[in-house]
Amino acid sequence: FDKRLLFSLIKTLFSCMIKSKSIYNGDKVDNVSYPGLPSDKYHSRASNYMTNRGKGSMLIFSLKGGFDDAVKFINSLKLSSHLANVGDAKTLVIHPASTTHQQLSPEEQLSAGVTPTMVRVSVGIEHIDDILEDFEQALNLI
Repeated sequence: FDKRLLFSLIKTLFSCMIKSKSIYNGDKVDNVSYPGLPSDKYHSRASNYMTNRGKGSMLIFSLKGGFDDAVKFINSLKLSSHLANVGDAKTLVIHPASTTHQQLSPEEQLSAGVTPTMVRVSVGIEHIDDILEDFEQALNLI
């Protein structure tokens, strides 16, 4: 197993935890879903199955505004890439309501767990300060 890969993985998991806490402190974010947060509904399961390995590099958050605010946030990011992939070396973001689930009616989206203001993030290995700065500048534009 490559040591560099291991260090990158550890940094990614740590970054995801920091990012989820930092995002939630903003006045434009309604909620954050990340199993590493004690308030997350899957925290106990994640703690049971993901012991000593972090809680993953994916998080979801919802904005307090509307559909257009979520689209503007995504389009305002400079470092993070707008892609549906997950698990890449770089941070990837997507607005499911306008991309992967756009063919569904609003009711079908909700039944699939997709809300108009949901943003999905796959945290990459960039420095956490750069990722947070990118998110902050995009949040400030909505």
